[in-house]
Amino acid sequence: MADITVPAATGDMPNQCRRDLLKMAGISAAALGAVSAAGTPVFAQVTDTWDKTFAQSDAVDHRKVSFTNRYGVPLVGDLYMPADRPAGVLPALAIAGPFGAVKEQAAGLYAQTMAERGFVTLAFDPSFVGESGGEVRDVASPDINTEDFMAAIDFLGLHDAVDRERIGIIGICGFGGMALNAVAADKRVKAVATTSMYDMSRVMAKGYYDAMTDQQRADALEQMSRQRWSDVENGQPAMAGGLPDSLDGIDDPVIRMYHGYYKTDRGYHERSLNSNGGWTVTNPLSFMNMPLLTYIDEISPRPMLLVAGSEAHSRYFTEDAYAAAAEPKEMMIIDGADHVDLYDQVDIIPFDKLQSFFDQHLV
Repeated sequence: MADITVPAATGDMPNQCRRDLLKMAGISAAALGAVSAAGTPVFAQVTDTWDKTFAQSDAVDHRKVSFTNRYGVPLVGDLYMPADRPAGVLPALAIAGPFGAVKEQAAGLYAQTMAERGFVTLAFDPSFVGESGGEVRDVASPDINTEDFMAAIDFLGLHDAVDRERIGIIGICGFGGMALNAVAADKRVKAVATTSMYDMSRVMAKGYYDAMTDQQRADALEQMSRQRWSDVENGQPAMAGGLPDSLDGIDDPVIRMYHGYYKTDRGYHERSLNSNGGWTVTNPLSFMNMPLLTYIDEISPRPMLLVAGSEAHSRYFTEDAYAAAAEPKEMMIIDGADHVDLYDQVDIIPFDKLQSFFDQHLV
């Protein structure tokens, strides 16, 4: 390692809106006529330019870092530490998400804010995304992305400012499910929290609200299986496409909600998949056969905190994960909040609760 100073289950939802939502989750079942060359990772450069979607805090020291996961993929992160920190070691948090976002967006905001509250924090880009390495680009993996969290724990546990016996994880949106999977296996992690959690394996395998029929699943797998031949013949993967550039003719509130974050000045970032071209068409293949939360009960006896908005289309993922998990566990529903509110609305994100949860359990 080195420093480098939807209500979509309803029957009246338009078919195009269904497709757009599934594309955002990487669930497109066929090439949509767009083929993109595999890009190369934009590895972090030493720069004084602040490239985040949130303002920089004077109370926090920040620097770029790199580390490598168990599969040899080089990962790039932003390390945040309290500027006025005591001598000795501090508790630490590894943070990632949302699915298709980069560390300059929500994960970085969480990391900087928790560093202001006394934690060493690491917001990182997962494999194949953002400034991290890995080829082909713009793909995800339930295994490799779970490993990315574990590699972040490797990095933090060897940092001289961190107490390796007091490390936790925060997973946002789709990386909430990956975080829970990582903690179930990695017993070094002492506590885990998620916000606006998605179980990406469930939504890819079953659709929103588990509405995908067996025939639809079989058809999707058939189309993606054959797409592999086309990708090999073309020498590059077909892309599923991301959010629409315009909301003209789109009334679905979930698509409008995501657009309001990823496609506007509020949350747009040039390296974010959700702000740009989205995932590869074949991205869902491994997720569809590898349920992430199979062993969620094995997080116990370590505590978990699951946070969701009362108005979030994704709320059911949090509620079902909470029901499946063993004690100790907490669920916090934020009244009036939607899914994306918990990405960046600092007056809505329960940072006081996150701080008290980790203060209590990283001891």
